[in-house]
Amino acid sequence: MNPAVIGVGIEGTGIAAGPADTRTHPDFSALAIPVAPLFNRPGVGGREITLIETETLDALAKTLNIKLPAVEARRNIATSGAPLNHLVDREFWVGEVRLLGARLCEPCMHLEQLTRLQGVMSGLVHRGGLRARILNEGVIRTGDAIRPA
Repeated sequence: MNPAVIGVGIEGTGIAAGPADTRTHPDFSALAIPVAPLFNRPGVGGREITLIETETLDALAKTLNIKLPAVEARRNIATSGAPLNHLVDREFWVGEVRLLGARLCEPCMHLEQLTRLQGVMSGLVHRGGLRARILNEGVIRTGDAIRPA
């Protein structure tokens, strides 16, 4: 369990815990994904925490044959059943942590270069996830529900 810290992001996420297989947890609402501190630039433009829908990753695999594991998507949290684009400029909860959807997390060429998956950038345009600000400190746990504030 890593605490979400205002202005910083998810504390202690510099140690990778290995790939997350979301298919082994069919009833989860949120799955914490460890990332390197490089990806958590403190407090810059709502980059404190990033989320991506597992449905998007599944669609990439199904429609474009691009298999991007959640742990390689460069997002902190993989979600299921929560349309993230609708949360821009809205407050919401992930477990005990209140967040503010700052803006869409559009993909960049760097992701395509890192993953070596041709077409991943274009496949994630307007569905690459959500950047959010942390409004209160707390812990986000695997399985925490996403709900409106």
